[in-house]
Amino acid sequence: MKKEVRVRFAPSPTGPLHIGGVRTALYNYLFAKQNKGKFILRIEDTDQTRFVEGAEEYIIEAFQWLGIEFDEGVGIGGDFAPYRQSDRKSIYKKYAQELIDKDWAYYAFDTPEELDVVRKDFEAQKKNFQYDCQTRSNMRNSLTLSSNQVKELLDSNTPYVVRFKFPENTEVHINDMIRKEVIMNTNLLDDKVLYKSDGMPTYHLANVVDDHLMQISHVIRGEEWLPSCPLHVMLYKAFGWEETMPEFAHLPLLLKPDGNGKLSKRDGDRLGFPVFPLEWHDPKTNEISSGYREKGYIPKAVINFLALLGWNAGIEQEIFTMEELISLFSIEKISKAGAKFDLDKAKWFNHQYIQMTQNSELAKNFNQTLIEKGFNLPITYVEEVVGLIKERCNFTTELWEQGYFFFTPPEAYDEKIIKKRWKPTTPNNLIQIIELLDTIEPFSSAIIEEKLHNYIEENQLNMGDIMNALRLCLVGQGKGPHLYDIISMIGKKETIERINKAIKIISPQ
Repeated sequence: MKKEVRVRFAPSPTGPLHIGGVRTALYNYLFAKQNKGKFILRIEDTDQTRFVEGAEEYIIEAFQWLGIEFDEGVGIGGDFAPYRQSDRKSIYKKYAQELIDKDWAYYAFDTPEELDVVRKDFEAQKKNFQYDCQTRSNMRNSLTLSSNQVKELLDSNTPYVVRFKFPENTEVHINDMIRKEVIMNTNLLDDKVLYKSDGMPTYHLANVVDDHLMQISHVIRGEEWLPSCPLHVMLYKAFGWEETMPEFAHLPLLLKPDGNGKLSKRDGDRLGFPVFPLEWHDPKTNEISSGYREKGYIPKAVINFLALLGWNAGIEQEIFTMEELISLFSIEKISKAGAKFDLDKAKWFNHQYIQMTQNSELAKNFNQTLIEKGFNLPITYVEEVVGLIKERCNFTTELWEQGYFFFTPPEAYDEKIIKKRWKPTTPNNLIQIIELLDTIEPFSSAIIEEKLHNYIEENQLNMGDIMNALRLCLVGQGKGPHLYDIISMIGKKETIERINKAIKIISPQ
């Protein structure tokens, strides 16, 4: 019988959520939904020294903005609660003890100072030290101390850690869904710490125990976790859980746009794009990092773009709905190679999604900006404006820049256009146009266009000069949508006032 698909995204609340983490969560989500399984949010906060206030809330808000919903987890609940590892602290000790009892783990009492001496000794011999099957026999642990000594140390509350006991010279086979078979020899692996005397497990123990108890069927995570996978596989073996061990898939890295290496916040700062879904205010440094939301990205565009960074549906299509992604997604089509982040492509996707987004939806968000700027206009007017300018926008934050003149007259006029298009006869021609505009009823774009064109042709005026001068009066620059739409939208009174104002400023008597 096929087991139920249960996957999890398990971030640590040590700071903002990296966009690479978002992609990992997205692939887990697509896989779960395609297989009618469950997608779980687990917060892995066992390392309390790296805990950052507000990070957990940030992670949850980021997924809400992106529209990625969890079936179980922190803030949701479920049959396997609690889903925050610090709330599961009492669970892990017995599993650490079980490994010791089975001779799969041991107590290590080495102090940081003692370990430092050993490291320096190895460095002097031009070697790298790791606590492993070859060095542990020379260290202070329950493998080298007598049982009485170990008991005395434990009874006196001497600090310790529990380390996994890798067998010597054993091949560990990992069947990865992306990389196929990966083999590592235990002689190359260090005896990782699983549990500390402060009662907190490390990532490795908590991760495996929780995946087992929560019946996780597939572990889909970044390739940076591949070196840890032999330990996790061996832990399943040590506990006797091999039959229920999840399948593993290690995703390729997101790479810098301009070269090799993992995409980092520094790359985003250097090249001017966000690497976090939402703006992040670091409580320790007060540093502010930009986010996709605040930069004006559409959540669906971010999802579409990220889905194609490392996965290919094998068809020409580039724009996918979430439903299409769920239907087409397969782990087998994920690349082994890292995917370079392409800022221009991200911008292109966002432009496409802005065009596909309903004017009413864009207007709702844009109206918040207008209210902040002191404008309180009917939402129907804002919707019409959005419909005229959105094709010029790559980001929703550009709506004001591309359409400010629908709400306020220009404060300055482009000198280059004045020099090229503003002739000595322009003021008089514009005054004649004001008289014409004053007679037009109804004041619609089509009728304005017809009347103005007829007037310019009948009076043998230069169409380019008149139109550019008129746009300059209304916008202040040589940009914007169809001129007659602007005139119709701002209305007769405002149009005439702007023309008169421009004539006074540009050609004062």
